[in-house]
Formats: sequence, C-alpha cells, structure tokens
Amino acid sequence: MGLTRPKYDRAGRAVYRSRQWKSVRFLAKRRDGWKCVHCGASGCRLEVDHIRAIRDAPGLAYDLGNLQTLCVPCHSRKTRTEVGLHFEGSDPKRREWRKFTRELTRKPLKTLETDHA
Repeated sequence: MGLTRPKYDRAGRAVYRSRQWKSVRFLAKRRDGWKCVHCGASGCRLEVDHIRAIRDAPGLAYDLGNLQTLCVPCHSRKTRTEVGLHFEGSDPKRREWRKFTRELTRKPLKTLETDHA
C-alpha cells in the first residue's frame, strides 16, 4: 500500500542535506514572518516548500523567490496534488464525515445517570 516515488524523493536529497539549504530555509521562514503563507498558521511546525519542484527546476533550489513557508497540512496537500494523489478535502463525503467526527469530539456525549442499585 506504500507509495513509490523514487524520482520524486531523490531529486532533492543533496539539497536538503546541505548547509546552504539550512541557511536559506531559515531566511525563507523569517521573510514569511514565521507563518504559513497559505493559511496564516503560526506557532506550529513550518516547512519550506519549493514552488517549482527541484526535479523540474534544479537551478532554483536555493532561490528565495522559489521558496514559501507552509504549515504541515498545507505542504502535504500541495505535495499530494503535485504527485497526482487526491487529498481527503476533495471528496465531499469525506469532508462531511470529518465535520461530523470533529463535532463529536468537541461536544462531550451526554451520559444517562442511572442508579444501578
């Protein structure tokens, strides 16, 4: 059931292990105000995303103009779309189910108080 993406995973391996990437990643997060540029989330784990993928534009790997700061859900959604996978937000039935389950967790279930004596 695993996803195989050999070219996708290997394209940026050298970039992500470099000192230059660590520096430019910090600069991108600082430039974007330490928040997700898509949804505005802050105070959570942030990732720096290549707008044009490394495999498509290797010369832009360290270009700040090709980088954006995203929260994990936004980055995951973008990546899944790029590799051709649908994310659960695209299916109306899944959206309704998630909405229903979120409501259940927000509102405690009422318990019946009965005397078992």
